[in-house]
Parts: sequence; structure tokens; C-alpha cells
Amino acid sequence: MNIKLDNVGKRFERNWIFRNLNLNFVQGKRYVVLGANGSGKSTLLKIASGNLTPTEGTLVYSNSKGDISIDEVYKSVSIAAPYLDVPEEYSLHELLTFHKVFKPIQNNLTEKDIIDVLELSHTKEKMYKHFSSGMKQRVKLGLAILSATPLLLLDEPATALDAKSVVWYQNMIKNYAKDKTIIVFSNNKEEEFSFCEERMTIGN
Repeated sequence: MNIKLDNVGKRFERNWIFRNLNLNFVQGKRYVVLGANGSGKSTLLKIASGNLTPTEGTLVYSNSKGDISIDEVYKSVSIAAPYLDVPEEYSLHELLTFHKVFKPIQNNLTEKDIIDVLELSHTKEKMYKHFSSGMKQRVKLGLAILSATPLLLLDEPATALDAKSVVWYQNMIKNYAKDKTIIVFSNNKEEEFSFCEERMTIGN
């Protein structure tokens, strides 16, 4: 999946978050968008995913078959971000069942396979609200990376991860995201984007 942004800008009320962004994300490549807190990284992620409409400029989504309608973009995108809501009353088993209704899992991985990959086999029936912050982030990252979608958007993926979990995250990218277009949004934590080929900066 390719994404082309042409003079894209976003304004909330009278304040411009950013303007005149010209970016081109090409299928199969890995990018990091760097910027300080408040620079507009999360806003750009929401625009790139089709969840937020820019105030000005145009976006074009395409693949080898041609342009993709904005109404169909969601089928091709998986997102992991600290602010994304997950049903707190669900167990891990229920979360996996719920997730697979909307996003197929790659390689026909079974529920047991997924739980093993997440390294959370001891929590299968535990409610998500009782998970530690690091475990919650691991679930979000794991489900996004394992989904059978060509575009993967990651907002500050190392949030709440300890050193061991950072290595787990990097191995997940290596083993399960080989052919995806990946865009990482980071405030310059190298461990989040060391695998990225191109770096972009927004904000001052």
C-alpha cells in the first residue's frame, strides 16, 4: 500500500498543527516520523490511516491494482498506539476473538499460536484491565503486527515496554512484518525505529 500526501495541513479551531506536508510512503518500505511531543505526529498518523480528514491538501492511497477508496482504507491498516482504547472487561481470549472479527491474522495462526507469540500464555483468562501497562502495550503491538494488513502504523511503540519487551518488539517486526509498509511515529527513541530505512521530521 502506498500513501501520497500533497500539501496536507490540519487545523483545530484557529491553530494549525502542521501545513504543507508533502510525503510519499511506498509499499514495503519502513519509515520513521520524528518530532517532539505536540509536533503533530499522532495527528499525522490519524490522517495517514484515514481516520481523520485533513483541513487542506490531498491524500492518495494506492496499491498494484490502482487507487484505493478512502472508505476501503481501513481494511489495509493496522495501528498500535498507547491512546487506543481496548475493551477493559475482555480476557485475552475474548480480545483475540473480537479482534479477528475485524482483522484477519496472518499465516493462519491459531489462538494458542498468538498467545505464545505474545508470551502471555499465563494470562489467557485474565481481564485486560488487570494487565500491567507493559502487557497492555504488548497486546496492542502484537495484534497490530500479526494482522494480515499491508500497512502498519506504530505510535511511540516502546511506551511502557521494559528492555526485554523492547527486544520482543524488535523481533516481532523482524519475524512478522517483513513485507509490510511500516511507519513509526517517535520522539526519537532509537529502539523504536532502528529498522527503518527513511527518517522524516515534522514540527520545529
